[in-house]
Amino acid sequence: MKKFQILIWILISITIIFIARIAYLQLFTEKYKLNAANTSIKAEYQIPLRGYIMDRNGKILVGNTPSYELTFTQAQMEKDFDTLSFCKLVNITPTQFNKIIHNIKANPNYSKLVPMTFMKGLTTEDLARIQEKIFKYNAFSIVRTPERNYLVNSAGNILGYINEVNEKYIKSDSTYYLPGNLAGMSGVEKSYEKYLRGIKGIKYIQKDRQMRSIGPYKNGEYDQQMKSGEDITLTIDYELQNLAERLLTNKRGGVVAIDPNNGEILAMASSPVIDPSVFIGKDKNKHIYALQMDSVNKPMYDRAAQAMYPPGSTFKLLNGLVAMQMGVIDEKTTFVCKHGFHYGNRRIGCHCGYFYSPITIDKAIQKSCNNFFAETYVRILNKYPNNIEKSIDEWSDIMKSFGVGNYMNNDLAVGSKGNIPNSEYYNKRYGVNKWNIYTIISNSIGQGEILATPLQIANYTAAIANRGFFYTPHIVKAINGNPITNPNFVKPKNTKVDRKYFDIVNKGMEMVVLSGTARRIATKVFSQEGKTGTAQNPHGKDHSIFVLIAPADKPKIAVAVVVENGGFGATYAGPIASLIAEKYLTGSIQRTSMEESIEKANFSGEYARQWNEYLKRIGKYIPPNLSTEIKDSIKRIQSDNKLSAKIKQKLIQEIINNQNKESLISKKDTDNFEGD
Repeated sequence: MKKFQILIWILISITIIFIARIAYLQLFTEKYKLNAANTSIKAEYQIPLRGYIMDRNGKILVGNTPSYELTFTQAQMEKDFDTLSFCKLVNITPTQFNKIIHNIKANPNYSKLVPMTFMKGLTTEDLARIQEKIFKYNAFSIVRTPERNYLVNSAGNILGYINEVNEKYIKSDSTYYLPGNLAGMSGVEKSYEKYLRGIKGIKYIQKDRQMRSIGPYKNGEYDQQMKSGEDITLTIDYELQNLAERLLTNKRGGVVAIDPNNGEILAMASSPVIDPSVFIGKDKNKHIYALQMDSVNKPMYDRAAQAMYPPGSTFKLLNGLVAMQMGVIDEKTTFVCKHGFHYGNRRIGCHCGYFYSPITIDKAIQKSCNNFFAETYVRILNKYPNNIEKSIDEWSDIMKSFGVGNYMNNDLAVGSKGNIPNSEYYNKRYGVNKWNIYTIISNSIGQGEILATPLQIANYTAAIANRGFFYTPHIVKAINGNPITNPNFVKPKNTKVDRKYFDIVNKGMEMVVLSGTARRIATKVFSQEGKTGTAQNPHGKDHSIFVLIAPADKPKIAVAVVVENGGFGATYAGPIASLIAEKYLTGSIQRTSMEESIEKANFSGEYARQWNEYLKRIGKYIPPNLSTEIKDSIKRIQSDNKLSAKIKQKLIQEIINNQNKESLISKKDTDNFEGD
């Protein structure tokens, strides 16, 4: 009995609490009075202007232009809504009206209580005409939605774009976003969205029985003041950015320039270059989709921050520093190069020229001696005899302190981790006790499993310039004119290599430019330290890679350049890095012939060849000289899901071979006829 009474009292208590809560909400709050379903009070939203985006010198890169749209709220739709007169007002047919309403209701984010976008891009003529009579249609409102105005024709990978929010975006901040709202989808527009978007304004307008506005609800007591977005000043020097992108014309790759004194990204170019003007206008979604679907050039793939490359011989700088920190070599250690590093019946070739004579680390850097750094890597992995796992883990740990092999927690919208392997990685790949020094010897020269983005390569170059520390690279310098204060960006990060080991490495880098593998870029205008890199890849010509520090005595810029399939590091990447440094340090370029030759270099043919080879491997290549009938036959085979890729490739090759035979016979007959 007691248990039954307790249950009764619990139910009564819950009921009382429930009734009290309802009474409070109805009598003492305005929440339900201000609900969109309340047809006597209408909420009008004001979309704020997004903040401007400027370069470090105050040049406006992104602004705003006026734009308006019509929104629809189902809960405020009148029962006697005059569809014909409304359609006449907005210049659409009833059929179009019904289709738009149907599409709105089919939206996954649809709600009767939420304003949904009905019509975008109203012209000034539309606005003048509709504003006069829109009060008659309570379910519809005119909302200002400023359109972005890109004032430059490059740097699309940095700036990014805005677009309509999807369901996932709305869920990320449901207190702010409504269906049809715009938000940053990539670049700075995305990473600094909360600063750029501002604060929406909300005005509650009271209506009479004829649904005419009779003034603000309770004198605007519950209105929310609109606040424009905050202006963003980037660390980017737009002139430098523009130069980097021009030098990458008809090439693929990435260029990153950093001020080592504060980690500010001065330029971050990715090629192919995106013109941000395609991100605005009525056809912007079509253009964005085309860019996203371009699987050949991948322009939306930011090669400066996302593409992972073997860093090649530029990685020798880190291997030398880590080896000295681990105590397995010092600045006086010498090795003798016999045209390369030999192990078993294999070898890593070398063209350093210092053959059969002992050389130290500075000379090994100067002429990029593969043997020196292979021997150094052997010593690293032998530091703990019979315990290669402990040796490589120590090596990996020190390496990662340079910002490679991990996300650097920067303020970019995209990025890649890269790869610095450790014992766990190799145990998973090969199996425990099934790998050894010579299995992974390619790591010694920046090949093997080593991967890094151009941003990471530029960052470890900045750390070398600073003799052992770096600032996390970042793209924003100030917000609303106030310099950033985030400790992640303004406090230096120390590497795990002592300062005393850097001088010999920097000396070697200076020798690279003065008398080593990058003599081509030497100039009397400013001093430079550099390192060439040539990264092998299985798909074509080697990648051209170069890192540069300038001036040598008081560094102001650190540059990393990767040109896909550009060959030797000093051929293309070196001149690009040096020209960027010259522009930044002097304000102009004197070596105009070098600039012109690099800009004119065109690798489009090589990229087309690689793409065709890829299509051949997957059985989707169609030679351009085939007849329409043959092409149609090939397409039918390719679309047959019952056939395996191997069988498809075999059938397609047979068709092509038969076509070629017929062409040869036809040519022979023609030749005989002409001979007669």
